[in-house]
Amino acid sequence: MMRRLVPDGVDRRGLFLLTFGHTGSDICQGAVPAMLPFMVVERGYSYASIGALYLFASLGSSLVQPLFGLYADRIRASWLMPVGLVVGGLGIAGAGLAPSFALTAAGFLIGGLGVAAFHPEAARFASSVAAPRRGAGMSIFAVGGNAGFALGPILVTPAVVLLGLAGAGLVATVPIAAAIALLAQRAYLERFRPTSVPTAAVRPNDSGEQWGTFGIASGTAILRTAFQFGLQAFIPSYFVAVLATTEGVGNAAIAAMLAAGAVGTLVGGRMADRFGFRPVVVLSLACVLPLAFALPSVGIAGAVVLLVLIGLVMDANFYPLVVIAQDALPRFVGFASGVVLGLSIGIGALAAWLLGILADRAGLEATLYASGGLLAAAFLLSLALPRRR
Repeated sequence: MMRRLVPDGVDRRGLFLLTFGHTGSDICQGAVPAMLPFMVVERGYSYASIGALYLFASLGSSLVQPLFGLYADRIRASWLMPVGLVVGGLGIAGAGLAPSFALTAAGFLIGGLGVAAFHPEAARFASSVAAPRRGAGMSIFAVGGNAGFALGPILVTPAVVLLGLAGAGLVATVPIAAAIALLAQRAYLERFRPTSVPTAAVRPNDSGEQWGTFGIASGTAILRTAFQFGLQAFIPSYFVAVLATTEGVGNAAIAAMLAAGAVGTLVGGRMADRFGFRPVVVLSLACVLPLAFALPSVGIAGAVVLLVLIGLVMDANFYPLVVIAQDALPRFVGFASGVVLGLSIGIGALAAWLLGILADRAGLEATLYASGGLLAAAFLLSLALPRRR
């Protein structure tokens, strides 16, 4: 299967290892929301407490990623990948075993730090391993993360039903297995590390760094992620409150959007290799705009169709943005990856909270239109990306 997916010229062995690691890492993230309802039942946590736990996990996994990226840029830090996976798995297991709210929060925070440690270095290596066809290679690496998010709740539910929250420790075996595989193959992956490592602070325009381009790519990534977070957070409630369906229908619609997004990620990577990264980013954002603003005006079936199309087209642009950011900072690839992969998600979560305030005051339709406004801002900003292949 991997041989059919990976184009010629890309190292299949290295890409498979990194994709497996990405799956293990994002299982730790996908497990968190799946564990929270069980904590309400078993431990009596309030909904406010549950929200705080999710915040701790998000802070650990997203906001510190640029710092890990900077650290990895300055030293040979491939060990961050297996260590991050182990820490992520132990954090999830610890949260399941914790006897108090404070220790549960600490477990989720530590697990998030492990996820943050893994991503920047893994994205750097994935970009290098896939160098001849970076769009396609990075899209396969991305789908590994999508699979991890999906597997999180799939693995958590039966484990916790059978063993209680302590069963979350079984889920940790997957990232730990990925860590063992990466550790065993670390010498092989080191063959793909760039030879130059910065030793001093870099000023704008030093050694080819293009901080303006990096800022545009990062800003576009933040705005488009905030749009997606708005949909994921409020579409289920919109289906219930406005379209008068059940929670299950709303969740199924989001699941369909995410599944279509995995396909869009693969397609977008191949299109970026053929037509260039900027055209894929700009065109995909432009195509999603009318779909987003039409969403509050259609019925149930129309909304499901639009969400599938949004997922398919929207996810085509995320990893092209990662590559553009990496190319803009050739000596700070880890930092660039940490900002686009991590910080954008953290700020996206914050935007979802602000959209929730708007929903309380103006209604869910206004929230969907506001999410569309974030997408429009992402499109306008993407037009400033440099015109080059």
